[in-house]
Amino acid sequence: MTQPRRTEDCLEALSRLRQNPTAPETRAELGKYLANKSNVVVAKAAKLVAELEMQDLEPQLVAAFHRFMKNPAVADRGCAAKTEIVRALEALGAAAAEVFLTGIRHIQMEGSFGPPVDTASGLRAASAMGLVHMNHPDAILELVTLLVDREDDARIGAVRALAAAGHPATVPLLRLKVLAGDASADVMAESFIALLEVAPETSLGFVAGYLDSHDGALVEAAAIALGQSRKPEAIAVLKNKWAGAAETLRRAVLMGMAVARVDSAFEFLFSLVETAVEKNAAEAITALAMYRQDEGIRGRVESLVAQRKGTLLKRTLEAEFGRPRE
Repeated sequence: MTQPRRTEDCLEALSRLRQNPTAPETRAELGKYLANKSNVVVAKAAKLVAELEMQDLEPQLVAAFHRFMKNPAVADRGCAAKTEIVRALEALGAAAAEVFLTGIRHIQMEGSFGPPVDTASGLRAASAMGLVHMNHPDAILELVTLLVDREDDARIGAVRALAAAGHPATVPLLRLKVLAGDASADVMAESFIALLEVAPETSLGFVAGYLDSHDGALVEAAAIALGQSRKPEAIAVLKNKWAGAAETLRRAVLMGMAVARVDSAFEFLFSLVETAVEKNAAEAITALAMYRQDEGIRGRVESLVAQRKGTLLKRTLEAEFGRPRE
């Protein structure tokens, strides 16, 4: 089959292949598209290879990666192809050590409207997970370097890879990362989440201690991590912190309860809407607003607000959820 030449036509052809994954020609066509000159075409082909679990196309993925490492900022702007190739190799369980080691160390500076930007942070993060999943002997050493990467996305990738590593060094390294601090609240939040995932019993008190921080972003990161853990002990910590808390902590606790997505946390928030002073009830409505598209939660909140006097809750409900439905 003759392949289309224009990038747009190639992308459309790949979409058609996705619709017919079992067709005899799909595997052969994907192999050809992995050899395409366009990085966006190769990126889409690599993603499809991963989705269809075509392990036998691993050599073509590796060859495409090395091809785009030649003059990478020109051949693969934004690291689109290299990143999807690494993700595909990782998803396929490939022991592609050379690719993953090259990817985790790759920095790709590209021009922007301001100073040059590094577009390879996602590639480094994906490569980190690849090294971990293939149990590479140097994975932890590479992750230590990535923990102090200049880019937020790369550091988040390092934290997530550590959480997946199942290595004895994971908890000490994550604790050290938290204690050393990070300019990004997202990195700190991921570190809290990872600690509660890999060592919940020993990490609960450690993470909860950051609810008393003077840094509002850090307080929110800790509260959300506790909520996302969904552990009864973590929910209890949040409930106990709410009573008498200052506004920053109070709002963070309510957000943590909202993201928990467990009945006990929802009931706590509903009880505040029903009986708390208006200001606190309004804060609970705001926390629940992330579920504005959930008919059950929306209806419960509307019903509770309808039973109360005063205008603050009605104004908050309309601002956060939209006008009550008839």
